[in-house]
Amino acid sequence: QVQLVESGGGLVQAGGSLKLSCAASERTFSSYAMGWFRQAPGKEREFVAAITRGGGTTYYADSVKGRFTISRDNAKNTVYLQMNSLKPEDTAVYYCAARTKGDSYVSVAAYDYWGQGTQVTVSS
Repeated sequence: QVQLVESGGGLVQAGGSLKLSCAASERTFSSYAMGWFRQAPGKEREFVAAITRGGGTTYYADSVKGRFTISRDNAKNTVYLQMNSLKPEDTAVYYCAARTKGDSYVSVAAYDYWGQGTQVTVSS
């Protein structure tokens, strides 16, 4: 069982930046693809970004491409999401997730383990 704990959320003005972190409990962290998702009130959970096990390839939703950067440090069992040029529409609870098998990076159903989420609020 993988435990994921997000941190780094908060309140920021539009145009500002935040960096989210997600620490995993497993030493086998490097064997998991990792993703970030978000869910705004009244909306479905949506894909934000993902990174392959070794960190060599990343994927982004069109809405965040060029503003957000996903990265990972396998030595620290941690994945990050650097968020720049934040907009009010980025306001949501952000979740990290671990995928143990399969080949989809954008589907919620493809991920096996989820963190509890961290709130990001962007004021206009």
